[in-house]
Amino acid sequence: MSIRLKLSVSFLALTFAGAAFAQSAATKPERIRGEIVSFSGNTLQVHRRSGDSVTIELKDSTGLNAVKAIQLADIKAGSYVGAAATPGPDGKLTAKEVLVFPEAARGTGEGHYAWDLGANTSMTNANVDTVVEGTSGRDLKLSYKGGSNTVNVPANVPVVTLIPSTRDDLTTGKKVFIVATPEKNGTYDGNLVVVEKNGVAPPM
Repeated sequence: MSIRLKLSVSFLALTFAGAAFAQSAATKPERIRGEIVSFSGNTLQVHRRSGDSVTIELKDSTGLNAVKAIQLADIKAGSYVGAAATPGPDGKLTAKEVLVFPEAARGTGEGHYAWDLGANTSMTNANVDTVVEGTSGRDLKLSYKGGSNTVNVPANVPVVTLIPSTRDDLTTGKKVFIVATPEKNGTYDGNLVVVEKNGVAPPM
């Protein structure tokens, strides 16, 4: 695993741990989803889905990765995953996306907590105990410290893993998922950037 990927893995603890966002609003990292407007020097301009544009300052320590599409069948018992999901009418969780973590990131953000990908979205970062083939995809039985749940993953849901990336990938029009801390001057201090590569946009 590259040094850059190791750095990014460390920042994923901020990205996927709900407790990391429960403190002071002044220092609370935010998840930014959008499209790159420009990148020059260390300054990244991003147009957010919400409609506004923000300025993010990158550092040498800013984690930078892309995502690679993999198959639902690549999720095996023993995989460590992050699954964003919403509850169905019966209360059963249905995945909106699944990230299969590199082994070095096992344990990142472990647990089940609220997420902001959409209304009533939750995130479960957990070990896959069993994978059961169903009529509508596969059911993942997930366990984490303090609990467990089952998430149904439909066949058409994005399933990705992390791959290393470089600043050369930060080009206009690319989709990004960013964790950044707001600064007093209105800009953001970038902690983690996950950028689109080879047509695969970060789904988280």
